Amino acid sequence: MIINKFMLRLLVVSCILMLAVITSQGKVPSTLPFSSIRVKGELQERLERNFQRLEEEKYQPHKVFLSMQQSGDWPGDTEGRTILGLVMDAQASHRSPLYLDEIMHRLPEHLNECGYMGPVFHDCLHEQQLSGNGWLLRGLCEYYLWRKDERVLDMIRNISEQLFISGKDYYGDYPIDPMARQTGVGKASGNISQHIDRWQLSSDIGCVFIGMDGLIQAYAILSDDKLKPVIESLISRFLQIDLLGIKAQTHATLTACRGLVRYADITGDERYILEAEKRFLLYAENGMTENYENYNWFGRYETWTEPCAIIDSYMLAVQLWQHTLKFKYLELAEKIYYNAICHTQRYNGGFGCDNCPGITQNTDDLDVHIPEAHWCCTMRGGEGLSRAAEYTAFVDGKCIYVPFYRNADFTYNNIDKMFTVEERTDYPFAETVTFNIKQNSMGKLALCLPHYFWMESISVKVNNKLLTCPEQDGFIVLTCRFRSRDIISVSFKMKTGCGKTINPYNTSVDDCTAFYGPLQLCVRDSTKIILPPDARIEQRSNGKFYLRGTQIQFGTIYHLMTPEVWKPKQSAWQMLFKAH
Repeated sequence: MIINKFMLRLLVVSCILMLAVITSQGKVPSTLPFSSIRVKGELQERLERNFQRLEEEKYQPHKVFLSMQQSGDWPGDTEGRTILGLVMDAQASHRSPLYLDEIMHRLPEHLNECGYMGPVFHDCLHEQQLSGNGWLLRGLCEYYLWRKDERVLDMIRNISEQLFISGKDYYGDYPIDPMARQTGVGKASGNISQHIDRWQLSSDIGCVFIGMDGLIQAYAILSDDKLKPVIESLISRFLQIDLLGIKAQTHATLTACRGLVRYADITGDERYILEAEKRFLLYAENGMTENYENYNWFGRYETWTEPCAIIDSYMLAVQLWQHTLKFKYLELAEKIYYNAICHTQRYNGGFGCDNCPGITQNTDDLDVHIPEAHWCCTMRGGEGLSRAAEYTAFVDGKCIYVPFYRNADFTYNNIDKMFTVEERTDYPFAETVTFNIKQNSMGKLALCLPHYFWMESISVKVNNKLLTCPEQDGFIVLTCRFRSRDIISVSFKMKTGCGKTINPYNTSVDDCTAFYGPLQLCVRDSTKIILPPDARIEQRSNGKFYLRGTQIQFGTIYHLMTPEVWKPKQSAWQMLFKAH
């Protein structure tokens, strides 16, 4: 029997990961409700700008509902993503959306006679229709979880039953043979590229499994046992796919993996975490660009990036940490946030696509490919930024995890007890973080603060008294009966230098990247920069980064929505360097 190389690889990884997954079973740390979190600083600004963008005319009630032709054969996609983005931005920014109520009021009149969006196909399934209505399910589910509007349940139920359950006999036949699928085709918005048997198939290969994630969230809300075999049929087919061989879309793959995590949360079956983790590791090696964005399809390095997938990768990395407590996933999420999410958010609050530097495109420069993917990524940006706010703190009993250093206020309520803290920092451009305890009626607590690998000489003080704290699973564990007005300060030094590239198939052995802490550095200069192997980057008194001993100045790939990153060919920055 000949074993497919992809499946053999997954089998090997399964054996490596199995013990870790078994030991992680049980209760996982949970997020705080949005009502208990107030983000400040740059994340607050990003949320507000994205929220404003989603309330401009394009996303208003008289514009947001699209015909099949206007949607490019993606029924429900724009509407679902818009509802999702508005719901998430509203909760994270604590502001009522201006037009969401009217969008929800008008939605039923745009559904077909069966209660979902798009035409009714009687003899085939339309992959993009399942994907688009999957986003509609996601938007409606998050709206229900927020507003508890019982009227939405009928729409969730109709889409689940009339579209997804009615196609239950088709999912096992979803075409996954790499020789049968058209690869090397597709635009940024995707299109129906071929027909095989009873399937109208998308150039966004695997996007049917985006619909699966929406269906799984519907199942979490409806608890309808009729959905379970349909979900498991979709999961079974997804797990059979040779993602590299079929050149699956990375966005679809990552969304499907988030669906696996969601299903594990519902069923308690940690095997789904294992399967999601295996595929995420495959993505991290084969689908991630050198600044932690994504190749739009596996193995297609000539293409572009897509913030939808970047946001999926960020969320999935955090969720995998949540379930496995493997700190490397938080470190990866931190790099995705600063170098990918923050780079692709444009000055208008929307999100756009970049090129993929490396051998295939014959460039070391990161550049804009599409100024704004207003039809999908701008809306998903709302979810990504809102999740970043939600990830401010995780709790497990009397253990509080702060996975990321950022400006935020949060309160942990446990029955009738309360712990409130203000977190302030200029990280990652500064090397100190301060926590001001505002209230604690919970008694002795364990406050867990991240010690990323790029931090050295780290120290912790409480009220200016230096403490020696144990570390566990990547966190400094500060156990104390905190009092109101206690001040915790964390200081450290950022590591700098040259780092290895991510993807060995699209870079040369002598390629490297430059970094300061989690920040990737770049140079805007017509002369290509070559770095010595022992290169050291320093931050000088003017706040700028330089190659030590020279006047070569670096910028950061990170930016706070600068207008400079908008037009292709006008915002190119060298981010790959030769190390000699």
